[in-house]
Amino acid sequence: MAEHGALPARRVMPEADAHELLRKYHIPVVRTLIARDPDEASRLFSELGGGPVVLKISSPDILHKTDVGGVRTMVRTADEVVDAFEGIMASVRRLAPDAEIEGVSIQPHVERGVEVIVGGLRDPQFGPVVMFGLGGVWIELFKDVSYRLAPTTREKARRMMMEIRAAPVLRRFRGGVPVDIEGLADIIVAVSRMMAERSDLMEVDVNPIFARRSGAIAVDVKVIKEVTG
Repeated sequence: MAEHGALPARRVMPEADAHELLRKYHIPVVRTLIARDPDEASRLFSELGGGPVVLKISSPDILHKTDVGGVRTMVRTADEVVDAFEGIMASVRRLAPDAEIEGVSIQPHVERGVEVIVGGLRDPQFGPVVMFGLGGVWIELFKDVSYRLAPTTREKARRMMMEIRAAPVLRRFRGGVPVDIEGLADIIVAVSRMMAERSDLMEVDVNPIFARRSGAIAVDVKVIKEVTG
């Protein structure tokens, strides 16, 4: 237990564990495998059934992966996977030499959609809270988000989505067809339940989620836990 007046110690949950946590709460998430060397990257590429795939640095210390050359997209062959792995590691070691590196994640390429974020935090006054907004880089540019106490309901989740300024984007996805609002509501409710049930979770950022006309799928997640003992 933290000393009186001291903030509790925190740590970022390993990426593989964070993805497993999403699956436990039935949140759709892109299959993600972690490679620790080029040979393993090539083997995992085959395990995923080939390309195209996306490779990203996996590190609790790196929030903006593209800023350190930590992302490669549309990688199609085993040789390209090896080159991408080595290129990512070289770039990250040069630009973020002190970062702890878990490896390089490999994900199958998935259809994009409207990028949204569903997050959770533990407010010192209000307790567990769930958040929704535009995701990807837009969350930092516009901070267009809405909040509810956790756990929340599907009806409140729908209202959250309609409260943000960018709500028309959700209603007029490609060709005027809306994104899957019910699928997003499921994710909001699941994250809110996660925050309410897991008192050790300080912060959850599921970002981006690709919201499409049929379904929504999480691509990245960051989970910060309280460390006890």
